[in-house]
Amino acid sequence: MSRIPGTLPLALYAAATGLLEPLAPTLLRRRARAGKENAQRLHERLGRPTRARADGPLVWLHGVSVGESLSLLPLIGALRARRPDLNILVTSGTVTSAEVLSRRLPADVIHQFAPIDAPGAAAGFLGNWRPDAALFVESELWPNLIQAATARGVRLGLVSARITEDSAKGWGRAPGTARALLSAFDLILPQDDATAARLTRLGGTLGPALNLKLVGDPPPVDPALAAELKTLGRPIVLAASTHPGEERPIAEAFRTATDGGPAVLLVVAPRHPDRGPLVAEELRALGFTVARRAAGEAVTPAITAYVADTLGELGAFYAAADAVVMGGSFVEGIGGHNPLEPARLGCAIVTGPHVFNAAEIYAGMVDDCAVIEAADPAALVRHIRGLLANPEIARRVGEAAEAFAGRQGAALAAAMTLIEPLLPARSAA
Repeated sequence: MSRIPGTLPLALYAAATGLLEPLAPTLLRRRARAGKENAQRLHERLGRPTRARADGPLVWLHGVSVGESLSLLPLIGALRARRPDLNILVTSGTVTSAEVLSRRLPADVIHQFAPIDAPGAAAGFLGNWRPDAALFVESELWPNLIQAATARGVRLGLVSARITEDSAKGWGRAPGTARALLSAFDLILPQDDATAARLTRLGGTLGPALNLKLVGDPPPVDPALAAELKTLGRPIVLAASTHPGEERPIAEAFRTATDGGPAVLLVVAPRHPDRGPLVAEELRALGFTVARRAAGEAVTPAITAYVADTLGELGAFYAAADAVVMGGSFVEGIGGHNPLEPARLGCAIVTGPHVFNAAEIYAGMVDDCAVIEAADPAALVRHIRGLLANPEIARRVGEAAEAFAGRQGAALAAAMTLIEPLLPARSAA
């Protein structure tokens, strides 16, 4: 099993974080007051559990934010199918990811917030949970946790690994440290060819590609909510997972595309639901009559824009939408969001041009006519208008998207044959 060589930079990092660790409770309380931490669960961030560990072998899965955490769901399903004897612990790092996972995780899977990467917190976390194996998703390279885990004999996998060029350049300034951290992993499965090249350059030994965001089940759909939206009797354009700077141009394109035609409802689901009041205010300033779901406001015939600022309900809005405009792709710097959740529900999807975080997914979907790209606001107007005016075209795009999503599951089955040797041996029955 691989071990992290002792390197001076890692030793200095451990010493520095150890010296700063006493300040962590104060900093975490400050973050909690700002809504960036769960005030009732700060102990978890310090490595002290709020749930009991069950007897038996345990596998720890980690994804930092919402997208990474949700990508763990198909992996959890595969693990439970192959090894029902395993306890599964999932950690994440954000308040929103914890709220989403509380609705999506199986009842017997434990969630905790990930500990901060300090020696004491890492030791407390690992001492309590005693994982036999750990699978980190995407780019979570926390030196203290990795060193402490390998010292305890935990088998480590970095799956659906992703690293940007900027991050790779940063790690490249400390090549020995990067090589040491990557050598700790018994298995590295890159998400795409670009990541594979970067991790190889940094000294990683890689297996085949696995992109967990390409696999999985459709998001849950509340049938009552979906039916309620359908009975409004109006076509619906859903702007999903939007960010600051996107709501205005999308809303303006929507208004231009629908001006003079039958009534159409714009639904805006901000990526971070706590932005709901601000989004509603901006839409009102643009002349829309707005209702907010989180405020319990009804969608009356007079409402022209509805802000879906709740968690766990996006599936119903996807199911009811006649067209879905994917956020995160109309301003620079975000890189787009995974379109496969709406694709699995057969949605006709329109994306903006800025999708570097999911470039290969979108490229494949474009090749299959499973997504429409709007390069600029004028194109977005044309595509919204076209999908609403031609339901048959929208249906075909949605069917192509659903078919594309359905073809992505084979990679997980292949990856499980490589992940399985990392798992603890089955107990003799």
